[in-house]
Amino acid sequence: MGHGILLSGGVDFNVHGVFQYSFFGHPVWITTTHISILIVMLLLTAFAIAANRCMAKAAEVPGAFQNVVEMVVEKLDGMVGGSMGQAAPRFQNYIGTLFIFILISNISGLLGLRPPTADYGVTLPLALVTFAMIHFNKWKYQKPLTIWADLCSPLPPWLPIWMPINVVSAVAVPISLSLRLFANVLSGTAMMALLYGLLGWFATAWPAALHVYFDLFSGAIQTYVFCMLTMTYISNEIGDGTRR
Repeated sequence: MGHGILLSGGVDFNVHGVFQYSFFGHPVWITTTHISILIVMLLLTAFAIAANRCMAKAAEVPGAFQNVVEMVVEKLDGMVGGSMGQAAPRFQNYIGTLFIFILISNISGLLGLRPPTADYGVTLPLALVTFAMIHFNKWKYQKPLTIWADLCSPLPPWLPIWMPINVVSAVAVPISLSLRLFANVLSGTAMMALLYGLLGWFATAWPAALHVYFDLFSGAIQTYVFCMLTMTYISNEIGDGTRR
């Protein structure tokens, strides 16, 4: 296994190279982040297959697992519907998938994994997909003249002095989304790594309460914030949902 990221005193941030291969003559490492993403994806795939089979044979009196599946779907649909209104059905699958993936990634530290979202290479693509959806729906539901007027706002369209500032503001959306999620998850991971590194064997039981906060509570909050901002940005571009 490759060397990890260490601080003096042996504090390990659990970023290790698992194995290396050559790609067009350049060494490429498969790290613990890749392994964590793979495990999260396998868990979600297994849950999706089990849920699909369960709902295909849904009983009139639901069992425990069917109750869990129905509750998850109901809560996610309610969250999307409450934020996006009539446009919700078109985005429930995306927002629901995004929510579950980020949540499981954030709380995977409880399973002894390094949270994938503590790596900027994970959060940035998620934000870029949201950025693409925002502007796809912007051009789908708004007229070019309206888009131009928004870029020139708050001045009239014939005076585009503020356009560079508005363009920078639009480009900053995926950066702020990705950095917010990345920084919050990484800070929790770093603090727990420092705690274990400084206390050694003494920190074997009582830090569980801190794991509940940094991994579970903070992870759930950051998942909700990311998805709510995604829905808000998309809803602002859709407007009343009438195509141009």
